[in-house]
Amino acid sequence: MTHYPLINAEALRQKLANGDAVTIIDCTFHLDNTALGRQQFEAEHIAGAIYADLDADLSAHGTEAINGGRHPLPTREVFAQRLGRMGITPATHVVVYDKVGTLVAGRLWWMLRWCGHQAVQVLDGGWHAWVNAAGAVESGASSTTPVVTYPLGAPLENLITQAEVVANLGTDQQQLIDARGGPRYRGETEPIDPVAGHIPGALNRPFTENFNSDGTFKPASVLQQEWAALVGEGNTQHVVAYCGSGVSAVPNLIGLAVAGLPAKGLYAGSWSEWCRDSSLPVEAG
Repeated sequence: MTHYPLINAEALRQKLANGDAVTIIDCTFHLDNTALGRQQFEAEHIAGAIYADLDADLSAHGTEAINGGRHPLPTREVFAQRLGRMGITPATHVVVYDKVGTLVAGRLWWMLRWCGHQAVQVLDGGWHAWVNAAGAVESGASSTTPVVTYPLGAPLENLITQAEVVANLGTDQQQLIDARGGPRYRGETEPIDPVAGHIPGALNRPFTENFNSDGTFKPASVLQQEWAALVGEGNTQHVVAYCGSGVSAVPNLIGLAVAGLPAKGLYAGSWSEWCRDSSLPVEAG
């Protein structure tokens, strides 16, 4: 059975108190200091958690990449091997979290579901919710886990390629949603990529709009209303989410899942892949 995408801190505490088997993965990562996430994990993390690094564990290396951009995806087969090294099987109940706005935790949630993993949930509110709930914490390096084999299942999330995005530009089969902040979407500033702007026809929904002020996801009813206002009632099945590198787009997809609304998929290459091809159109404003 596919799990509801979120679990709150109290429910996770209760599962652990009951002795339920849960693999907790800390995905904290900072783009401006790539070593800091692991340092913060080793300083303090949810008791029993292991660490997954965006660059080392959740992105492709060299020929493993199946798309371009700053954080390309590895093949499902390569990622399945990494899951096995984490001791994860398809039966493992996985809870993911981070300390930076559910960004990289969302990436792992999506990748697990892309590999067919049903029993994965995001800790709603992340690290801060756990601390506020007086959950058990510890320090130290990630504990070692026995290596197992992870057999891939049918994908539960759709990966949209650049070729598919191009083929559906301007059609009613695709509604691109850009998760970056408004200034980057409009092309007023671009601190990371070589070209400013967005993919033609994309609408802007910054990923931060999915959250309450405490970092938890908004209620399903609010998310339903917001998506209806953005794309029209009943039209989310055409939503293709993207961002800068395929990471911050995922909270939009989680928000849709919380709202019980369908989506078409994730364009993981995102703007960092798109803007490097000078033959592709760019829109600003």
